Amino acid sequence: MDTYSSVSDDQSDAARQQERHYYLLSELQALVKDLPSSFQQRLSYTTLSDLAQALIDGTVYEIVQGLLDIQHLTEKNLYNQRQKLHSEHRALKQDLVRKHKQALQSCKSHNLAVLKTGQRGENEALDQRVKEEQRMMDEKIVAEMDQKVLDQQNTLEKAGVPGFYITTNPQALSLPVLLSSCLS
Repeated sequence: MDTYSSVSDDQSDAARQQERHYYLLSELQALVKDLPSSFQQRLSYTTLSDLAQALIDGTVYEIVQGLLDIQHLTEKNLYNQRQKLHSEHRALKQDLVRKHKQALQSCKSHNLAVLKTGQRGENEALDQRVKEEQRMMDEKIVAEMDQKVLDQQNTLEKAGVPGFYITTNPQALSLPVLLSSCLS
């Protein structure tokens, strides 16, 4: 009697899983219909079916949520770093303006032209420094975000999620980005 009950439960679980698979597959197919045709062609029925199968137990959702949390923390941290740099630059500019005003107030008229030329040079040097530091910060941000993308690809590939693999090719990146938006 227990054997029959166990077989019946297994069949019921299998039926529920099959039903869930069909549901997820139809949802994925509906999402794919909204994509440009170039992406639709790259997402075969088999790929979508494999992806739906990977989504059944919820593990992939948990992985994606964890990756999103890490990404959001990274983005927030990088934003705060950039804001801090911007504030430091603003303070440097204000200090320089204050210094220049004080120098102008105490300057003798016959030295005014020399002082203004020197101040212009200081302003240009500070502007160049600010521009270079901002460029370096932006490059750091892009590099860190690129690394996060590689980490995400690696994690999803290791988890066996269909359609995910490590790449830096911008055209190849588009499909996993679209897929991950479907998973979140």
